[in-house]
Parts: sequence; C-alpha cells; structure tokens
Amino acid sequence: MPQPLRSLLAAVAALALLSGAACAPLEGDRRSPPSGGPPAFGAYVGYDSEGVRRIAGLDGWVGAATPRVGRAYLPGDRWSNIEGAPGYLEHWARWRKARPDRMFVLNVPMLERTEARLDDATVRAELGRGARGEYDAHFRALARRLVVLGVPDTVLVVGWEMNGITYSHRCGPDPAAWKRYWTRIVTAMRSVPGQRFRFEFTPNRGRDAVPWTECYPGDGYVDVIGMDAYDQPEGMPFEEQVAEPYGLAAHVRFAEEHGKPVSYPEWGLWHNGDNPAYMRGMLDWFTRHRPLYQTISDYCPHGVWRCRANPRSSKVYREVTEEAG
Repeated sequence: MPQPLRSLLAAVAALALLSGAACAPLEGDRRSPPSGGPPAFGAYVGYDSEGVRRIAGLDGWVGAATPRVGRAYLPGDRWSNIEGAPGYLEHWARWRKARPDRMFVLNVPMLERTEARLDDATVRAELGRGARGEYDAHFRALARRLVVLGVPDTVLVVGWEMNGITYSHRCGPDPAAWKRYWTRIVTAMRSVPGQRFRFEFTPNRGRDAVPWTECYPGDGYVDVIGMDAYDQPEGMPFEEQVAEPYGLAAHVRFAEEHGKPVSYPEWGLWHNGDNPAYMRGMLDWFTRHRPLYQTISDYCPHGVWRCRANPRSSKVYREVTEEAG
C-alpha cells in the first residue's frame, strides 16, 4: 500500500504559500519512452520539493541509468487539495520541464476524506454524486492548474487501488456508479483547453475486495492500465504473483486485449522481507513486457535505496537497473 497521505497534510499549508510563475503549455506530442531503450523508471521518494531533490540522489546511486519518472500524490483530505492547491506541484512542474524526456505521474483521489475509512453506504452515496456530475468542477480546476503550470502531459492515476478497501474512492460499494464517475472525471478534465493528459486505471494486484475488471470504465476513458504490485502475501513466490487470478499475467493480457500500455506505479518488497528473487522477477518482468513506466516505492519496508533493511534486494535492483541503463 502507498505511504499514508495523512503525513502530507501537515506540510500542505506551508507549501501552499510557495509561488511560481505560470508557464505556457509544453510543445510536442504525448510520446511514450523510446522503443529501443529500457522502460522509463523512477521511484516514489517523497511528494514535495524534498522528493524532487531526492530524484537527483537516486540518479547518482543507479550509475549509468537515469530515472526519468517523478511521482507524487495529491492529498485527499478536502476538495481544494484534490484541485491541486498544494504548492509542491510547482516543484514537480519545474523538474518535468527541465528535460523533454521526463514524465510526471500524479495520483489523484476521486473523493475527499480519501483515507477516512468511510462505510460502504457513505461511499455509495458519494460515488452517486460523482456519477451525476456534482464534482466535475473540482477536476476541471485541477486540469486548469496543471495546464497553467506547464505540465499538460501529466499521467493521472485516478482513484488508484479501487478494487481494495483502503480508500474512500473504492469501487466495491457500487461498481456501476464508480465507472460512471470515472467517465465524468475524464470528460471534465479533457474539456480544458491545452490538456494532453493520460488517464491511468490502476488496481491492486490480485482480486482483493472485488475483481478489478468489474471496475474498468471503458477504453475511451483509459489511456494506460497500471497495477500496484507489492511482494505479498507472506509466502507467495513471484511465480504465483504472476499466475494468480487478476495477477500480473492477467493484467498484461487484459491490457493487450484493450490495446493499452501497462505500467507499475507502485511496487516493492513487503511481507516477504528482503527478497532478491522477487526483485529480480519484477525487473525481468519489466524487461519482457516493457511498461510505459515503473516506479518502486522507495521507503521502508518496500524500498531499496533509502531502506537499509533490504541489502540483497538493493544489490539486485542496482545491478540490473545500471546494466539496463
């Protein structure tokens, strides 16, 4: 699971005071990484300006390879933050625009009170409001903000891990309303002039609370099919993570059937500790299936650079990544 967004909120008020000049939209197309090189990679190393700084440290650590993907989350406590109010988006926009081959990936909650453990009846009612268009304006506001910041090609991971139970934007209480709401969000954000966003549908690996295929909103509203894939549950080898129902192999097949690229926004070690076999399995999987991008969650217990608890996996990650670079 991702690092709790609650830890972000204390910093939001101060960060919102940061200012940045408005920038014109980027020129160019919505190209994928070059087909001849390794898949684009990066890591989640923090959401604010400190996270941007850490990307440079990761770059030095992996040697010849160059991380080209930056990831951040919007806090889901209230609508103003889902609209992009936190000032740290300006830091990421400057990082993205410094090199044309970089990619910015932003996780976007679908509902406020994202981690409030709302009951199913409340979630069902909120999804219904979204499906009726009551929250469209919030997503148009986010789209306008990203365009003004000069990152109209951001990859937007909307309502991630919807097949689980962690977030208020979960699909299980009303899959039909969830899908209608997703299409409203995409339509609202695509209506903003200058946008070139890619919208990413990203469930947890496996069935979880509901099969993620039941939540898929349709090819016209999805550009990328992602998967968050941590090393869990305890005792499950990598081969079973590939073959399980709604697992890694099913994800790749589903994306191929729908003509979409795959991605892995969140992955890393977890319930099986320092597991170099898993690490090598995932890195080999990326080489074979060439995702649009992959970003490891680089904090303990998942990570390999900033988490010293995983030295064997760290060695595998660094060696394979440097060789591929």
